[in-house]
Amino acid sequence: MGASFVPLMIFTVIWGGVGIVLPFLVPKGPNRGVVQVVLMLTGATCWLFWLCCYMAQMNPLIGPIISWKTALVMQQEWGSGPQPAD
Repeated sequence: MGASFVPLMIFTVIWGGVGIVLPFLVPKGPNRGVVQVVLMLTGATCWLFWLCCYMAQMNPLIGPIISWKTALVMQQEWGSGPQPAD
């Protein structure tokens, strides 16, 4: 399982639009610079948060939790693993 190109590009375009395009569309005013910085930081941090959550699903730290009955059935059906060579 790897990263899919489509969601990566869609969310990059969305948050890139927030952080790169929207700051140029802020109307002139006394707080224009502050609003521009807020938009840039929002775009960058939201994209980074989404990317970390998306990538964490590729290699989860916690595996599935199975009951002992299921583990016994799996051992019976699949065997106990590779046997050492004599």
